[in-house]
Amino acid sequence: MLKICVFFAGLLLIGALPKEEVHKDRVIDRELSDKEHFENEQHNLQYDHEAFLGEEAKTFDQLPPEESKRRLGIIVTKIDNNSDGFISREELKDWIRYTQKRYISDDVNRQWKQHNLEDTTTLSWNTYQKLVYGFLDENALHNPVSDEEKTYVGMMKRDRRRWSVADPDGDDELTKEEFSFFLHPEEHDHMRDIVVQETMEDIDKDGDGKISIDEYIGDMYRPQEGDEEPDWVKNEKFQFTSYRDKNGNGVLDENEVKNWILPDDFDHADAEARHLIYEADQDADEQLTKDEVLNRYDLFVGSQATDFGEALARHDEF
Repeated sequence: MLKICVFFAGLLLIGALPKEEVHKDRVIDRELSDKEHFENEQHNLQYDHEAFLGEEAKTFDQLPPEESKRRLGIIVTKIDNNSDGFISREELKDWIRYTQKRYISDDVNRQWKQHNLEDTTTLSWNTYQKLVYGFLDENALHNPVSDEEKTYVGMMKRDRRRWSVADPDGDDELTKEEFSFFLHPEEHDHMRDIVVQETMEDIDKDGDGKISIDEYIGDMYRPQEGDEEPDWVKNEKFQFTSYRDKNGNGVLDENEVKNWILPDDFDHADAEARHLIYEADQDADEQLTKDEVLNRYDLFVGSQATDFGEALARHDEF
């Protein structure tokens, strides 16, 4: 995108993401990669590695392997809270949760600085709108003609709605904490309904207030003529009919969508900790030593334990 304001808008809205990326990001707290975690029953290291690379790809690529391993060793020492020489599942889970919270905090701080140029205690909607959508002239705002104009006007309206939900006192200005509600609504209970609403709007193409299996699959897969349906699509159809559609009526309503994208019974940090220990625990004692972690360096530099590798490039860690 040529305009920086368009870039900002793309960062803030699910609707601005490429279609193939959207469905992968639907489930809150899912591992952050567009690769399948297992392919042909084999663990796919690229799943973790690509999630780690992200925006930090260039920084990490410039870090020599020896230095990366040294820094990974320091992180292992930090994870071992009781200094007994072993990383338990609880210690690893606590560290992963810490990296999750730090990511959100860093993102809020960065975007607050980018949008609040006057460094005031609150950020008004008018200021935000001008910075992010200022490239839209008055005619485009009130009478969009091109598909591009219609897209960005729609994005702005959705931003406006989310902004209002994040603004509990209704003064049309967000404090830094309220701006965090706006940027990361999935992290705050009072914002979760807006996440469900936005997801429904993205996928429910016929506007009937429900998501059919065709709409569900169409959100992530558009077959080309002559293509054979991939196994993962067949699996998604099975997931839809067997698990997502709780009442078996062939469509997902808002409650079923909420159960899908905001599952109450899924602890991502625990699942990731179990996965890492399973992959790296050479003596099967259900805990990790520093050597076991370093021996699976290729796994850990792409896991959430290192904030998908970002921690390896952070100066404040070392």
